[in-house]
Amino acid sequence: MPRKPEPPPFDGALVLHKPAGKTSHDVVEAVRRLLGFRRMGHLGTLDPLATGVLPLLLGRATRLAQFYAGRHKRYECTIRFGFATDTYDADGQPVGPDLQPTLDRQQIEALAARFVGRISQVPPAFSAKKIRGRPAHELARKKRPVALKPIEVEVYEFRVLDVQGCRVRVAIQCAAGTYIRSLAHELGQLQGSGAHLAEIVRTAVGEFTLDQAIPLEELAHYARSGRLTEVVIPLEHLLPELPRITVLPIIERRIRHGTRFDVLPAQIQPGQDLAALGVPAPLAASVPRPNRLRVFNQQGRLIAIAQAIVPRTYQPIVVLNAAP
Repeated sequence: MPRKPEPPPFDGALVLHKPAGKTSHDVVEAVRRLLGFRRMGHLGTLDPLATGVLPLLLGRATRLAQFYAGRHKRYECTIRFGFATDTYDADGQPVGPDLQPTLDRQQIEALAARFVGRISQVPPAFSAKKIRGRPAHELARKKRPVALKPIEVEVYEFRVLDVQGCRVRVAIQCAAGTYIRSLAHELGQLQGSGAHLAEIVRTAVGEFTLDQAIPLEELAHYARSGRLTEVVIPLEHLLPELPRITVLPIIERRIRHGTRFDVLPAQIQPGQDLAALGVPAPLAASVPRPNRLRVFNQQGRLIAIAQAIVPRTYQPIVVLNAAP
């Protein structure tokens, strides 16, 4: 029997509220089954324990994934003091007895402040970091030695929100690649009684925030009722911080062939300030980026992302095929 053809994919972004107990890959596969097409990918893995913001790029928007690399993240977490675990989170096995410490908020705040800035961090043994081509977690589960090298990460905020018994609720803003589990583990080492990550919610990835995120059950409702366009962020609304330009058909044809083109400064419309869109300044900030433009045609469709090669001359670096 011939395979049933896939429906054309939606083009844009979908912000999901990932449930606990599922991997990011599990969630992507569930969405693929629900929507009926496979062309999609997520922007940053969440551990099974974690919940919260999991942005997916759909259809032609997957071509834009490279421009989201390195986006900053925000989390709200609960750290349980008294004992560490082998995975650095609540899914692991305890390492040592439960000491039931009495916590001093000022001490915890002072210790947390030591992690703000550029720091060296050792990834957890139970992680996807590769050791001679194999994920570290495979070796850790077999009780084999796991020797991971420290990496440099950046933490913009590590703020104590509440202290209740042995539990401390914190807000963390950090650069991509930071292991929150390692922050909890190392904080416990400094405090002296050990600690592990008990709960974690990702509340933002760049401009994608928790108030936009929908659970899988709600997505299924939109799919069944034929209202998916209500929850998919259109392709034209992505990367809003980049300036934009609208080109004439003759220039559009050149761009679609990957040919460089000239731009007058007066033609360029500035991008949006992410802070003005409700994205906290540390999340909107980043290392200096190349001078890039979103290029639209006369019909208001995003056709390319271009980069300046000399003043006023741009080279298309991603060209989007026409919508089917």
